[in-house]
Amino acid sequence: MILSWRRLRASRGGNKISELLDGNLQTEITIPTYFRCPISLDLMRDPVTLSTGITYDRENIEKWIEAGNQTCPVSNQVLMSFDQIPNHAIRKMIQDWCVQNRSNGIERIPTPRIPVTQYEVSQICSRIAVSTKRGDHKSCRELVGKIKAWGKESDRNKRCIVNNGTGCVLSDTFYSFASSNISIEKHADLLKEILSVLTWMFPLGEEGRLKLGSATSLGGMVWLLKSGDLSARQNVVVVLKELLSLNQRHIDSLAEIEGVAEALVKMIREPICPKATKASLAAIFYMISPSATSVRSSTSRFVELGLVPLILEILVDAEKGICERALGVLTGICDSKEGREEAYKNALTVPILVKKMLRVSELGTEFAVCILWKLCRNDKKDENGVLLEALQAGAFQKFLVVLQVGCGESLKDKATELLKLLNIRRIGLDCVDSSMDFKYLKRPF
Repeated sequence: MILSWRRLRASRGGNKISELLDGNLQTEITIPTYFRCPISLDLMRDPVTLSTGITYDRENIEKWIEAGNQTCPVSNQVLMSFDQIPNHAIRKMIQDWCVQNRSNGIERIPTPRIPVTQYEVSQICSRIAVSTKRGDHKSCRELVGKIKAWGKESDRNKRCIVNNGTGCVLSDTFYSFASSNISIEKHADLLKEILSVLTWMFPLGEEGRLKLGSATSLGGMVWLLKSGDLSARQNVVVVLKELLSLNQRHIDSLAEIEGVAEALVKMIREPICPKATKASLAAIFYMISPSATSVRSSTSRFVELGLVPLILEILVDAEKGICERALGVLTGICDSKEGREEAYKNALTVPILVKKMLRVSELGTEFAVCILWKLCRNDKKDENGVLLEALQAGAFQKFLVVLQVGCGESLKDKATELLKLLNIRRIGLDCVDSSMDFKYLKRPF
């Protein structure tokens, strides 16, 4: 079998091929058929043999089995066992072949690590549970660190760890040490380590959610959110975002903890990374959602902390994911009178909302229309000049486009109502924007 390999130079990471040595140079290299996975036809990096005697690359055969297949892809025999035996002989031959062809830019495949097994995960979970009961902080941290290292090795390891109830065990450990009589600061390193692992373990089991969503655990997370390092704070908001999406009770419990609003706003005002900013905005969105018991007090507190102008500043040049979440938060804030008053005061509000319509995403457009609808509906006499400002910003034309491109009934009703309000104001105004892009309008034929 002949396969064309471009001469490439390995990247600094060592495991990836990244750039051409010579864009016009190609070398034909013969790759032995038995070095290639029968499923992907790529060079095998971690060859394993099934009970049928056929060798595959581990990643490919695992995907085949996880998809529900119970037969060998090549022989079509029913697999009596799903055990995958590492084929060290083939792997060594492939590595030697790579070394021999190094001059052609072929990189030697690294010796793969042996994947973690269900038995190993169960054993370490049992040891963590025992250490937790003893209050052995040091032992728990070492064991959690081992789980973290396993997860870094491969996605396969992560799946094995998650599927064997590790999330519930770690949630219980977090709860136990967060509620310890000893100062939480004494256990901060362990709590940080647990959160760094829990970020990729959702959704947790029911027991794990109850432990992690308890007032005690949430209190420990808020303490880390206010006092932890950047990495810890990022992990906290990611876990909070996942947790709040699962149960309304967690939202109400979190809202009662002193200082949580300040900590979340600080995460947005002093951003760590886009992931942390998105998670913080999502957490705030859940806290001010209409279903939250303490929605009024939460919204008022966020308004007092200057969240409205902060969000408008973010919307100026934020990327899509952040824009969607920021608009979602502003939608919730504008349900309150004080939230709308803050929006009326800011000169950026209407121009930014009109600009973001049809530019971010369907969800972003829906949020922007909803906010404008709330502002205009509660300002029918246009005391704050919202309607006039919206007309001058080109909102009338954009609402027409929204109706043309198709939307849900709720959004259609809001856009129609806004058009009626704006139509009254547009008489005598030259509000047509010649630069308006009508490419989304449907043709009449």
